[in-house]
Amino acid sequence: MAACKLTLCCLYPEILGACGNRGNLAAIVRRCGWRGIATEVRGLRHGDPVRPDDADIILIGDGEDLHRRLIAPDLADVKGPGLREAAGQGAAVLAVGVGYQLLGRFYQPARGAELPGAGLFDAWTIQPAADPGLACGAEAERAAGDLLVRWGDELLVGFEDHRARTYLGPTAQALGQVVMGLGNSGDGHEGVLIGAAVGTYLRGPCLPRNPALADFLIRAALARRYGEADLEPLPDEFERAAHDTAVRRIRIAGRAGTPRPGLARGPRAASGDCGGPHTVGAWTTRRSSGTSMSSSRPSTSCAASSPQVSCPPTRSTPG
Repeated sequence: MAACKLTLCCLYPEILGACGNRGNLAAIVRRCGWRGIATEVRGLRHGDPVRPDDADIILIGDGEDLHRRLIAPDLADVKGPGLREAAGQGAAVLAVGVGYQLLGRFYQPARGAELPGAGLFDAWTIQPAADPGLACGAEAERAAGDLLVRWGDELLVGFEDHRARTYLGPTAQALGQVVMGLGNSGDGHEGVLIGAAVGTYLRGPCLPRNPALADFLIRAALARRYGEADLEPLPDEFERAAHDTAVRRIRIAGRAGTPRPGLARGPRAASGDCGGPHTVGAWTTRRSSGTSMSSSRPSTSCAASSPQVSCPPTRSTPG
C-alpha cells in the first residue's frame, strides 16, 4: 500500500506497564513496520489531553490499585472527552486490565470512594468486599490464570489476573465468549467492543500471541485515517505457533481438571470453610457467601447475599 503513517498514543506509559503491556505497543509497531507503515509513538501523561485528530491507535495498559486511584480523575476529566471523540471517529483503542476498568462508567473498590470512569464503554466494575465474618479472613476470589476467548472465528489467548468484576450495560457488546477462565464476571462474557475500541482482561501481553486482534486495530486505524484498510498478510508462523501452543496447553489442563492458580481465598480455603465451589468453565474456584452480587448499588461493607454471578450490580440512581 502507499506510504502511510499511524500515530499511536500510549496513556500513562510510566505508570501502566504491568503484565507486559509494552509488548502490545511493540507488536503494533512491528506489524506496521513489516508492511511499510510508519508509526509515531506519543506518551500522554498527567495533564495531557487526547487530541482526536492526532490519535489513530490509543493504548492504555494495566496496573495496581494505587495506579488506578492515581490516574482515574485525569483519565475521566482530561483525557476522557478527546478519547471518546477519537473512538467515535473510528480510532482504534486497546484497553487492558485497569485501563479497561477505567474506560467504563465507574469503578467501585471494595473499600473507599467510587472512582470515575472515562465513559467510553457502557460498563462498570465492582471489586467485591470480603466478609469480615469469615474465619479465614479471605478476600473475594481472584481470577488468576489462563484465559481463552472465542472472538468470531478466532480464539484469543492470554492471562487474566483480577479480583474485580466488570458488568456490561444494555448498549455494550462483549468482545467474545469465554472458553476457559472467568472473563468479565463469570457470566460467560469477556471484554467489550464498541467500533474499533476493545476493552479486555487478556494480559500477557495479548497482541503478540493474537496477531488477528493486532491487525484488527491496525486495519481500523488505517480505514479511519486513509479510507482504506487493505493489509498485506504476514507469515506469522512464530506468532501462530505461540498462540496454538498456548491454546493446546489450556485445553489439556482443562480436560485434566488441573486447578487454576491464584483462586484460593486464604490459608484455609482448601478446607472448605470459605464457601462452596463455583465452577467457571473447567476451573473450580471458591466463592464466599459474603460476596455481594445484588442488583442494587454496592456498599463498602459486604452483607450476605445470593452467590449468583449472572445478575450484574447496578447503580440505584441514574448515572
